[in-house]
Amino acid sequence: MVADVVKIFFPAIISFIVGILLTPGISNYLYRNQMWKKKSGKIDSQGNATPIFNSLHKDKEVNTPRMGGIIIWLSATVTIFLVWGISQFLSNDLSIKLDFLSRNQTWIPLMTLIIGALVGLIDDYLEIKGIGGHFSGGLSLKKRLTIVMTIGLLCGIWFWNKLGITGIGLPGGGELTIGWLIIPLFSLVMLAVYSGGVIDGIDGLSGGIFASMFSAYAGIAFYQQQIDLAAFCLVVVGGTLAFLWFNIPPARFYMTETGSMALTITLTVIAFMTDSLGGGYGLLVLPIIALPLVITTLSNIIQVTSKRWRGKKVFLVAPLHHHFEAIGWPAYKVTMRYWIFGVIFSILGVILALAS
Repeated sequence: MVADVVKIFFPAIISFIVGILLTPGISNYLYRNQMWKKKSGKIDSQGNATPIFNSLHKDKEVNTPRMGGIIIWLSATVTIFLVWGISQFLSNDLSIKLDFLSRNQTWIPLMTLIIGALVGLIDDYLEIKGIGGHFSGGLSLKKRLTIVMTIGLLCGIWFWNKLGITGIGLPGGGELTIGWLIIPLFSLVMLAVYSGGVIDGIDGLSGGIFASMFSAYAGIAFYQQQIDLAAFCLVVVGGTLAFLWFNIPPARFYMTETGSMALTITLTVIAFMTDSLGGGYGLLVLPIIALPLVITTLSNIIQVTSKRWRGKKVFLVAPLHHHFEAIGWPAYKVTMRYWIFGVIFSILGVILALAS
């Protein structure tokens, strides 16, 4: 038990330290090359101007670099292979015990983390350069959704065909068998979680939320004795906290797509891995643990639907966290209240997952 606790927490500390050490070099590169949008402002999906959002954020978007999410996935990846390399080089009981790079628990989430990070990095670069099908550059929303949907389908096929997953875990140890439908379900869940990635809009907001969600799944995985997966989750948390150290107001850089895509699609994979595969129901508690993302997505859907069918807005600006800014809440108050909200529901999700 003690060895397992050390195994999941020690790499997380390493990941945090690696992230802190990597940041000065990455930050200097981003500032030296002016890796930020060259024109402030945003246009919505219908091509309309967003004057309220633009007035709130016009000065930040052209002076603060994007691609800060590199800190998260790079520190996590470096740590994973560093611990693995030490276990191979020293090959003693302690180093081997600490190694958590395993085929059955960490390969799939690690691959999704890296793939999502690289796709997001391309999108960020194109947006900075003003290249692509997006209104201000970058990959178009349709292309990004297609990529995420494809990743979800491939993961679903792997879970169904290779791992034999055909059902969703239910409280009490039961399972709802859906057969091959696990494949489109995987893709739909991944799209839904990814859509909440737009929570990356205020200094410090997304970092705190993602840290609490991955911490929650680390607890669930540990309870299921998926120790390697729990260690992976906390390594991501360590990298996220290193990012957050520099992202709290005033942010040195923003997470943007390279971070949000990597984290959202990886969170989906972890939810499925802690479901029937782990003898639990990590998928059913996902909407609770990820409630800040759910609310973010719903506020966008409500806003777009209302404007289309009623001709008026429900919120001053969407997503919801920007609405709170628009009614006068200071950005730091929105961030800290979201952190509290996120931690409470992450704890609630863990309690429900462990109550079976």
